[in-house]
Order: sequence, then C-alpha cells, then structure tokens
Amino acid sequence: MARPDKAAAVAELADQFRSSNAAVLTEYRGLTVAQLKTLRRSLGEDAQYAVVKNTLTKIAANEAGISTLDDLFNGPTAVAFISGDPVTSAKGLRDFAKDNPNLVIKGGVLDGKALSADEIKKLADLESREVLLSKLAGAMKGKQSQAASLFQALPSKFVRTAEALRVKLEEQGGAE
Repeated sequence: MARPDKAAAVAELADQFRSSNAAVLTEYRGLTVAQLKTLRRSLGEDAQYAVVKNTLTKIAANEAGISTLDDLFNGPTAVAFISGDPVTSAKGLRDFAKDNPNLVIKGGVLDGKALSADEIKKLADLESREVLLSKLAGAMKGKQSQAASLFQALPSKFVRTAEALRVKLEEQGGAE
C-alpha cells in the first residue's frame, strides 16, 4: 500500500523539478511551524516551499534529470520550487536566513545548472529582473539620443563649413 503512495509522491516531486525554473535545498532544523509559514510568505507567489523526504526527493530529482543535488540530501531537507523570478525568491531565503540562523541554504539548481550555497547568495544580491530590464532600456535610450545628436551634428557642421568657405571666398574676391 505504501508503494503507490511513494510512487505518486516521487512523480509529483519530479514534475515540480521539471516545471520549476529553479529549486533551492535548505535545512530547516530548529524552525517552528510559525517560522516556516513566515518563510513561505517571504518567498513570494512564484515559489512553493515543501518539506520533503530525502530518499524520495533524490529519486524524483534523478528522474527529472538533476543528479547534481545528490550530495545535498542529508538531514532535514526542504525544497523551494521557484517558478518565477529566482532572484526574488533567493532574496527571500537569504533575508530569512539572516534573521533565522537555523535555516541553512544547502544549494540548488537553476535552469539545470547546479548552484552552491554561495552562488545562491550571489544570485540574491542581483537586482530583480524588472530593475535590470529598466536599466537596459535606459542605457539603450541614452545611446539612441547620442546617435540622434550625432546625426544632427553632421548637417549643421556641413552648413557651418560651407558658410565659412563662402565668407572666405567673398573676402578673397573683394581683395582682388
């Protein structure tokens, strides 16, 4: 009877690994239920935080094609499955871990690439996707303005040069 339940749990976890942009493994030993609830809220709407069984999660990760996390499945483990912006959720985990040292970030995976705990913290230090896109748009607008100024400068410089040449020719013609 336990076998079908475990198979269903493995299939569900494997689907979550496949459908997520990122997954972060944490150790939650010593956190209360209230603290875990606060952590779930701090991750945002695009993340799901689940306490998991190591053996079943390891099997599910391998079924999803992720074998780089095998060494991290020891001790009490919970996984944050992130379907939206991984930076936002990484910031939520980092900030919660600062206030609650019992939460330990073990590592994770982002778009199929394994991440160490330090790399997840660096990811959390990045600005959000929206901020980066707005900075990119601002830089592109600035370059367009520079190009427009350059294109306007060429005809006006030509006109000034032609006028200076005309004045010089008149002066030379008047001197004869």
